Amino acid sequence: MQVLVIGAGNMGSAFVKQLSAAGHSVSVTARDAAKAAALAAQYPGVKAVDAAGAADGKDVVVLATAYADAVSALQSVGNLQGRLVVDITNPLTADYMGLTVGHSTSAAEEIAKAVPSAHVVKAFNTLFAQVLAQGAKLSDGNQATVFYAGDADTAKQTVKALAESLGFATADAGGLKNARYLEPLAGLNIYFGYGAGRGTGVAPAWVGA
Repeated sequence: MQVLVIGAGNMGSAFVKQLSAAGHSVSVTARDAAKAAALAAQYPGVKAVDAAGAADGKDVVVLATAYADAVSALQSVGNLQGRLVVDITNPLTADYMGLTVGHSTSAAEEIAKAVPSAHVVKAFNTLFAQVLAQGAKLSDGNQATVFYAGDADTAKQTVKALAESLGFATADAGGLKNARYLEPLAGLNIYFGYGAGRGTGVAPAWVGA
């Protein structure tokens, strides 16, 4: 797939690494152009690009910014008409131990309202950057799961295929409104990782039939 990653932080860098390893054609853009260029130089099949027009011709746009920067970042990359946007953001408080949005809406729904011409799918937000960077196999031998939620079936199937190409198990979490559940789930994972001291190699999963 032709994939644009917006953001060169921990999650953006992990995405670029795994997408390159899986053979996807990857472009990366970031507010810090030098950081994006340095990231792109590390992996084959990756190029750093300017934000303007960066979404043109892409199958997938991965939004790997902070939630506060999400809408402006998406608006900077050009025409998103019919484009698939994978929202990995979580609306975290400054101490990372709470959410600034919830119950009656979600970060994903607010982003979708701001870019109504795009197909927004919530996914990957329940994974720590360490898990994404090291690959789908967790230290206990289990396969990490990518939960995805969205309102467009074709877009969801593309996200499923993308996640599975990176080696992850997948679980369809329903419509985009169910991001209201996935974002608190990410918050719980952050508590386990940091608050409970279990480290950033953990990830949530559903087991059984």
